[in-house]
Amino acid sequence: MRLVVQGSSIHLAHLTHIHGLVGGHAQFMQIAEQAYYLPVAEGVYDEVNAFCVQQSLDCTLVQDAHRLPRFGLCVMDMDSTLISIECIDEIADMMGIKSQVAEITEAAMRGELDFSASLRKRVALLKGLPESALQQVIDERLQFNPGAQAWINTCQQHGIKTLVVSGGFTFFADYVKQTLGLDYAVSNTLEIIDGKLTGQVLGDIVDGQRKAEELLKLRDQLGLQASQTIAIGDGANDLKMMSVAEIGVAYHAKPVVQQQATYALNVVGLDGVANLLSA
Repeated sequence: MRLVVQGSSIHLAHLTHIHGLVGGHAQFMQIAEQAYYLPVAEGVYDEVNAFCVQQSLDCTLVQDAHRLPRFGLCVMDMDSTLISIECIDEIADMMGIKSQVAEITEAAMRGELDFSASLRKRVALLKGLPESALQQVIDERLQFNPGAQAWINTCQQHGIKTLVVSGGFTFFADYVKQTLGLDYAVSNTLEIIDGKLTGQVLGDIVDGQRKAEELLKLRDQLGLQASQTIAIGDGANDLKMMSVAEIGVAYHAKPVVQQQATYALNVVGLDGVANLLSA
């Protein structure tokens, strides 16, 4: 195993204290400007975790076999994972009903509501909104999470194919795919007639089960093994795709996701995934 510690506030005193908690003769090795790893024996590091949380650092025990050259596919959620917003909440804000829709979104992400039913309920509230509001969300509100482009660049450098699979909407997923240089995108399509949203979603909903199916389908198309796949997400509807991947990374995720993920990042950006796997 290797203990990966990273964060913008990391300094020598942190590493010295952690080394003292872990013990052993190995020394920390630097991975990136704000990331280090320490070879360790497998075990429980509750004191290290508690210290890192207190110091706003991410610390992760990573299996030695989990290194970038091993992988061939990374599948990622979009809203609150690759991008910093929940698109449907921002669309709803155009109609003055953001708080109403965001409350449903939050409950669905915590796993308290059926995702498909909750999505149809939220989309129905958007009926009559001009299509131009979707572009307005992109122009004024959509931002990529820190490290998103760096992580995609790392995937490309290692020949790892990338897929964004989202319970959000094609209008945004296609933009994210094109802007970041992803290989594939799968998402929901809003019905638009005469330039206005009808309040309906076309076709089957991309829910948690569909996300898992898309990962498996693309994995098989690429001729990869399960051990060559990574999934990254933040909400309960990402759990199924994370469970069928070799590695499930919870990125600034809901507690239920962090509990079931292989690894969790709560402080650093998406480039922290590369640090986990490149040591």
